[in-house]
Amino acid sequence: MDSSKRIVFLIDMQSFYASVEKAANPDIRDKPIVVAGDPKRRSGVVLAACPLAKAYGVTTAEALWQAEQKCRHLVVVRPRMEMYMHVSLQITRIFESFTDLVEPYSIDEQFLDVTGSLSLFGEPREIARKIRERVKQETGIVCRVGIGENKILAKMACDIAKKREDGIFWLKKEELGETLWTLPIEKLFGVGSRMKRHFHRMGIYRIQQLADLSPGVLMRRWGVNGEVLWNTAHGIDESPVSPRAHDMQKGIGHHMTLPRDYHTAEEIKVVLLELCEEVCRRARSKGLMGQVVSVGCRGADLAAGNGFYRQMKLAEPTHDATALYMGVCHLFERHWQHLPVRSVGVNLGQLAPDNVVQLSLFDDTPRRRSLGLVMDDIRRRYGNDAIVRAVSLLKAGQARERAKKIGGHYK
Repeated sequence: MDSSKRIVFLIDMQSFYASVEKAANPDIRDKPIVVAGDPKRRSGVVLAACPLAKAYGVTTAEALWQAEQKCRHLVVVRPRMEMYMHVSLQITRIFESFTDLVEPYSIDEQFLDVTGSLSLFGEPREIARKIRERVKQETGIVCRVGIGENKILAKMACDIAKKREDGIFWLKKEELGETLWTLPIEKLFGVGSRMKRHFHRMGIYRIQQLADLSPGVLMRRWGVNGEVLWNTAHGIDESPVSPRAHDMQKGIGHHMTLPRDYHTAEEIKVVLLELCEEVCRRARSKGLMGQVVSVGCRGADLAAGNGFYRQMKLAEPTHDATALYMGVCHLFERHWQHLPVRSVGVNLGQLAPDNVVQLSLFDDTPRRRSLGLVMDDIRRRYGNDAIVRAVSLLKAGQARERAKKIGGHYK
């Protein structure tokens, strides 16, 4: 093994939410289960399916009623996000006992750089086996380990490891011709259904065909993203594994699917104001302000593709809900087509620290800032629904219901 190369893992938890539920409840360990939301509140979507359920054709992100048709004796478990987050942190601590370079990628995937741990724990496959044993023993969850000399190779190796009995695969750059390049183009990280269609129109069906192209061809067509795709096909990635990689956010947003179709501007604006409150609360908690506001609405008719997503730049950075709401309303009133709305979202971007503020003679920014911080403190002490705006008490309001949830699902 070349000692100059890094050894990076991407570790993925198999059917994470479903696995946590099975580990917590022995009565359902041998049954096909899915973790899914409440269909009465438009969240009846499969979030995770165990291998037994997948054997019946059940897939993640399909409607719950479709999954139940495929498997009549399917066990449906409501999500418990607090428990999943707790187990995820427990797994992180296991990883940190092998290396201090652990970078969360999602709630069920994490990168590890174990280059400096080889002299302590053995060669890469041995470390991977030890980690899998620890996670299984302490949490009851099966994990898969992708190994590579950088993050992109580890990520693609993990996708291959999911199909291997031992749950481990090492994707080496010098062996790409015999491994990665033989796969269909859609198996390349970063290639979704739309990019797949673009490549097929170009006559590119396998990853090797992309790898054989000049990077200039891809850059002329897709700019920087074309170069990224070429680098991915060649296993090139210089980004380090960093525990602080996601500390600085590019944007703070909140999106929600409504419990029913909202037909009037008055109803929709109630939820938009609540989303502005939540976005600004999170911005203040991180000491950030933003100057670019984005608002999106998705129509009730998903097949028709109704809806919009637009953004604008505010006169000055803010984390004040009223100021953000004014910008959101401007965009909404300009672009809403007066059709029923199924889901809405608000995002605050172009973030900067809030320790420098431009004062004005014509408004009371310090007072509004102090008021926001006091409201944040009340919610932190007594719950997110301890203090809400009066409009949240209307039928259209969702703030009190959202206070019961984490990540869009009940705690």
